[in-house]
Amino acid sequence: MRRGRIPSRQALDRPNGHKEGNAGLSLQAVLLDMDGTLVDTEGLWWEAVVHVAARDLGCALAPSDHPHVLGRAIEDTAAYLLAHARTPTAYGTAVVSDMLLDDFADRVAREVRVLPGALALLDALLAARVPTALVTASPRRIVDLVMPSLGRHRFGPVVAAEDSPRNKPDPDPYLLAASRLGVDPRRCVVVEDSPTGVAAAVAAGCRVVMVARHGFRPPEMEAVSVTHSLEDLSPLRLRRLAAEGPG
Repeated sequence: MRRGRIPSRQALDRPNGHKEGNAGLSLQAVLLDMDGTLVDTEGLWWEAVVHVAARDLGCALAPSDHPHVLGRAIEDTAAYLLAHARTPTAYGTAVVSDMLLDDFADRVAREVRVLPGALALLDALLAARVPTALVTASPRRIVDLVMPSLGRHRFGPVVAAEDSPRNKPDPDPYLLAASRLGVDPRRCVVVEDSPTGVAAAVAAGCRVVMVARHGFRPPEMEAVSVTHSLEDLSPLRLRRLAAEGPG
């Protein structure tokens, strides 16, 4: 699959009509993570990872492994499992990645639960004419299973794992989404739920709202605000966050 061209952070500082600094910034777009943010698939992913780790690699995972497998690309998770395998194996990263994807896809195909406030927020952004993009570390195969529950009409670009050279926690997916929307990432607000995704958004220069779940401790960063539910968000609150700038 063709990967998108990612603008460099240096290119964002070249004269292009954007004002320098953060004063008076207005919201140009909202970029949203998918798994664990809009839909409750993080638990399904964890179940798939635990199953494959135990069945094929003799590895028992614990909650302390969450930061290494939640919000990350499938290939990163596969590499982590192989590094902690207790059973001798000839499997490589590609094979384990396929095992994880197949198991996860089977679970998602049976059950997708949209999180409270997700559709209401998306509809409010649509009504307010705020452009949106979906930015996920999941492969497009998973996105295609989830999208009927979210509604494709509620999003502009959809950036999946295959679309950028590097995945979260690198900034590439968010830079690509902003580029496809034709907006400045510094004038975007990202809605995320994992430290990995937050790191990607901050590295891209975005303001971030972290939906605090899974017991993750929100990073103490000026660019990151915290909420416990999408029901607390509105276009007005997101506009106010954008006006504060990325810090």
